[in-house]
Amino acid sequence: MVKNVRYMIAATGLLACLTGCSDNLETFEVTGSGNAPVAIAQSSVTSEALPGQIKLSWTAPAEGDYDYLQIKYHDPRADEDVCLIASQYTTEMLIDETRARYGDYSFYFQTFNAAHEGSAVTEVKAQSGAAPSTQTEVSRTKVALTASQLSTNAQEPSEGPISNLVDGNVNNFFHTRWSSPQIDLPHYIQINFNEAHEDFAIKYYNRASSNTDGRVTVAELQISNDGENWETVETISGMPTSSGASYTSDFVTPGKSFTYFRFLVTSTSRGKYFHMAEFEFYDVEVEIYDPETME
Repeated sequence: MVKNVRYMIAATGLLACLTGCSDNLETFEVTGSGNAPVAIAQSSVTSEALPGQIKLSWTAPAEGDYDYLQIKYHDPRADEDVCLIASQYTTEMLIDETRARYGDYSFYFQTFNAAHEGSAVTEVKAQSGAAPSTQTEVSRTKVALTASQLSTNAQEPSEGPISNLVDGNVNNFFHTRWSSPQIDLPHYIQINFNEAHEDFAIKYYNRASSNTDGRVTVAELQISNDGENWETVETISGMPTSSGASYTSDFVTPGKSFTYFRFLVTSTSRGKYFHMAEFEFYDVEVEIYDPETME
């Protein structure tokens, strides 16, 4: 006799073996003759270690092999047993909130027919990829800069001295060389610090003028410890080009300390130069959460 049973995953008390299964799975049709279910072969199951996840995949069953599948495993992070149900048409499942630090996870596959009779249990071991860490900004503190700490490779001799970048007056401006002989981009602002810095952010103000040229559009944030060898730790773009607009960067975490910094302009709205009113540098306190070492 063919049976057609609507099986509600959230139902409780259906069978003792289903107690504790997920309450969040969908309803599906269970249609079958009640034949003995065919167990999942261990060799037919593969796993993929993803960041903080395990992807389980298995071969689709032949018609009539089974009507639904149960997967059980122990979640060491939550210290609880988990039971998941999949229909006969499901061939993969993504296990969330797993951790590489726990090593092997044991997954127990068991198939069932429409009469809820179970097959032998198949154990499959799989490992998770490392769960990604997250970084959160706690605070940022403006670093007091003096004109003597600033330098550039392209000062315009007729106007806009670099000292204007830190005079606190947005009506003054710094201008890189536009007069002949011009110097091709990139042009930079360099800061020689008196102490080491690490996590940071920058802010600057566009010059308040009707000029549409010379606005920064792409810049590299570079660090060094000797003022000779430079490393680009971030490239920024999409900055505002309107008069008097300000730009504030996200925080940057180079993973090392540095004592020299460059704001290296590689592209502008027009022209082989740039200009701006004020430039600010901030130390940033960053909180790191690593789920592989803490919960």
